[in-house]
Amino acid sequence: MGREMQLFLLGFIIIEICEIFTVGGFPLNDAVRKGFSAVHIAAITSTCWVLLMNALVGFQLLDDGTPASLGLICASATALFIGTGYIALDTAFDWTGHFQSSHEDPNRNIALYVLYQLVPLVCVFLFYVLESVLVLRVLGEFRPMLYLTGAALLFAIGQIFNYVISVHLCNATGGKINGALFETLFTLLAVSGIWTFWSSITEDDWPLPVGGGGYN
Repeated sequence: MGREMQLFLLGFIIIEICEIFTVGGFPLNDAVRKGFSAVHIAAITSTCWVLLMNALVGFQLLDDGTPASLGLICASATALFIGTGYIALDTAFDWTGHFQSSHEDPNRNIALYVLYQLVPLVCVFLFYVLESVLVLRVLGEFRPMLYLTGAALLFAIGQIFNYVISVHLCNATGGKINGALFETLFTLLAVSGIWTFWSSITEDDWPLPVGGGGYN
């Protein structure tokens, strides 16, 4: 697997670790939970950006795995992580007072909404579009689209659980279960689908098995 895709998987692991502490019911004090929440939000934004960069790398604008490619992705993702994390922390701890109004009804924070909700969604959408163009028009393949579309559907189901079904689950179970559990599961399956998709279009990059031929 390309180094760029490994960066995406590393980001996803960080997201899942933070999610354990933010929604996993650990007995943390309020300040620590706010800190993990800020890192969680920043990791989501930067990891989705890395996913989009993986799609661009597929068009060989820069040779994948090179210091230039990895450096540009890491630098841009780090900038997004720091910027989003700072806004989330400033919102949570009210360091500057700039986002103090978001603590009052109707609790709106446009900057955090754009970075946490819109940017990841746009990145995921563009990843799907760019990879579709790469697979269908450049590579002339169809089978990888099954993996990519399957991953997209799993991701969409996870979001439906998180934003639509969650409130009903929470009410029905007295707050013991919400949609986050299922959103995490379906997102994990979606990432597995992306892994399978990426492997299917980079078969020639894998080492040959000892004593045999390559992958078909």
